[in-house]
Amino acid sequence: MEPDLIVNRTSNDMHPCYELYDSMYIFTSSPSIICVVLYIFLGSLSLFTVCGNLLVIVSIIYFKQLHIPTNYLILSLAMADLLVGVLVFPFSMAFTVTSCWYHEGLFCKVRGSFDVTLSTASILNLCCISIDRYYAVCQPLTYKSKINDRVTGLMILLSWGVASLIGIGIIIAGFNQGKCENSCLLDALISTTLACIFSFYIPVVIMLSIYLKIYLVAQKQVNSIQNTTFQTTKSRAAVNKTERKATKTLAIVMGVFLLCWTPYFICMVFQPLTHSVTPIAVIETLNWLTLSNSMLNPFIYAFFYSWFRSAFRIILSGKIFQGDFANTKLL
Repeated sequence: MEPDLIVNRTSNDMHPCYELYDSMYIFTSSPSIICVVLYIFLGSLSLFTVCGNLLVIVSIIYFKQLHIPTNYLILSLAMADLLVGVLVFPFSMAFTVTSCWYHEGLFCKVRGSFDVTLSTASILNLCCISIDRYYAVCQPLTYKSKINDRVTGLMILLSWGVASLIGIGIIIAGFNQGKCENSCLLDALISTTLACIFSFYIPVVIMLSIYLKIYLVAQKQVNSIQNTTFQTTKSRAAVNKTERKATKTLAIVMGVFLLCWTPYFICMVFQPLTHSVTPIAVIETLNWLTLSNSMLNPFIYAFFYSWFRSAFRIILSGKIFQGDFANTKLL
């Protein structure tokens, strides 16, 4: 596809922060109010992402009570999400999809590689957490022997290794955001499909299967308790509350993840097959929706637990600078 044709087809696609100049989109010298508000909002997302994940990292490293295999997986997830907030968010704000979509260069490839690597690492860490939860709920008697520090370390290394290979593959293949030029439809389709399969669809299928199994086992356990416990109104209410809480937790975990990631990857799969360029606003919105998952992960996987909330209160109050609280009993 010729560049001139692309420009002509998208010249009417207005962007609040960019303007068309000499066949290139450049940041406008007089940004509109919408642009200023947009970047303040995106900057706030970056700040919340960094601060939230930094709290998780400091909590797990500092408090000895949190030195368990499950939390090491959460620590790895927080590291990936922190790097998304530090590296990907600013690059995406200063040099958005608009520029890389039309003018692919080394910087765009490196930026895309960071984006793909860290996002994939985040997804794969979520997948590892689901595996950990499966053994904790479905095989509690053998959990400690199967999920130990060594196994957790291997899971973390595998997650980051696969993510790095996919990120490097993006640069080698010259693939960036589903772009197709010089009639490379087949190459773009293959690279897009492979990236989506290994970065999203396979982990999603694994997580959905695992969380479905966890939910079914949890329901079975609740039914067993109902059948063996003296059925007072109070006990039935407690069981129902437990069941609702388990259902709600699993729904939030998968619901937020799928809400953030599915639209983008569906778009990436069908983009090479379309004969028209996807509007800039759509691509940017979907891209930022995926990145926002890195901000939400600390709330879903850490804020949900009372001991993390206790750790956050101690850190935010500044007590860790006033004495040794590493052995503090967290509620």
